Amino acid sequence: MYQVVRARLRAQVCKARAVRRDAGMVTSEYAMGIVAAVAFSVVLYKVVTSGPVSTALRNIVQQALDGRM
Repeated sequence: MYQVVRARLRAQVCKARAVRRDAGMVTSEYAMGIVAAVAFSVVLYKVVTSGPVSTALRNIVQQALDGRM
């Protein structure tokens, strides 16, 4: 019985160490995700506000408001 209790305790301790070891990864993954999202947003903003794309979008909206397709 002592060996069974000892084995279960060892399994719990190893499991707790594994969880504690990965705890710092979550924050860095969120940070990298935020950096990637901001970078993508900046690129998308630059593309949408560029001359040709802005003109095309304006024409599409104008046609939609006029009811022409």
